[in-house]
Amino acid sequence: MEGTALELTHNYGTESDPEFKGYHAGNEEKDGFGHVAFNCDDVYEVTDELLSKGVEFKKKPDEGRMKGLAFAKDPDGYWVELVKRREIGNIGNKFNFSQTMIRVKDPKKSIEFYRAFGMSLLYQYHGGDFSLYYLASNIPQSQDLYEHSSVNNLFGPVLELTHNHGTENDDEFKHFNGNEDGRQGFGHIGFLVDDVYAACDSIRDFGYGFRKEPDGGSMKGLAFAFDPDGYSVEIVPRGGIDFGDVLISSSS
Repeated sequence: MEGTALELTHNYGTESDPEFKGYHAGNEEKDGFGHVAFNCDDVYEVTDELLSKGVEFKKKPDEGRMKGLAFAKDPDGYWVELVKRREIGNIGNKFNFSQTMIRVKDPKKSIEFYRAFGMSLLYQYHGGDFSLYYLASNIPQSQDLYEHSSVNNLFGPVLELTHNHGTENDDEFKHFNGNEDGRQGFGHIGFLVDDVYAACDSIRDFGYGFRKEPDGGSMKGLAFAFDPDGYSVEIVPRGGIDFGDVLISSSS
C-alpha cells in the first residue's frame, strides 16, 4: 500500500450497546492525541458539502484566528482537520490523508526518537506558548526544514508534534496516551520496516521500553514500542506477517 493507512479498530458490540458511552476523542486537559487531517482543493466547498450531510464541526473555515482551515468531527467525535492542498497537481483524489497530530512533552526527545525511524523534520513553527514540528518519512534527512508551504505540497502524510511550552520542565506532567482504562480512543501509530528485530534493537538504547517485544505474545514478528510520551508505536514487517494459513497484511 503506497503512502499510509488509517486503521479503524472496532470492538464488537459497541455499536448496539446502550451503556457504551463512546471513545475518548482526545483534546481535553492533558490529552495527547489531537487529530488527523486531510488535504483538499477547496476547504469551503468541502465544509458546505459535509454540513449538508449533517456533519458537526468544531471549527468552520472562517471561525477563529486561523482562516481557511476547518475541523470536522467524525462519528466518534474525533477531530478531522481540513487543509487546502497546495499546487500538488491533479492527483485524481478529492482528499489525501495528510497528517496525524499528537502532543509531546519534550520535542527534543520526540524528534530524536522518530528520526530513528527515518523521519525528517520538515518544518517547525514557534508560537507564543506552543511550537509545532512536522516530520515525514521518505524525505532525505539532508533536506530538513523546508518552507511551511512544502508541508501541504506533500502527497504523503506528516506527523505533527505539538509542544506546549513548559511541560518539558515539569517532572509531574504526563500526557494521556489514549490507551488508559476509561480513556481509550487513540491507539497507536505504526511503521513498516524491513526487519522488525533490527528496528527494535535500533531504538532499545533510548530506554523507553516496549509494550510488546517481537517474540512476545501470540503474534510473533511484530512489536509495540513506547515513545518518550508513552504513545504506542507499532513496528510491522513490510509485506505482512505469514502465520501459515493466514497472512496479516501490513497496512497500518
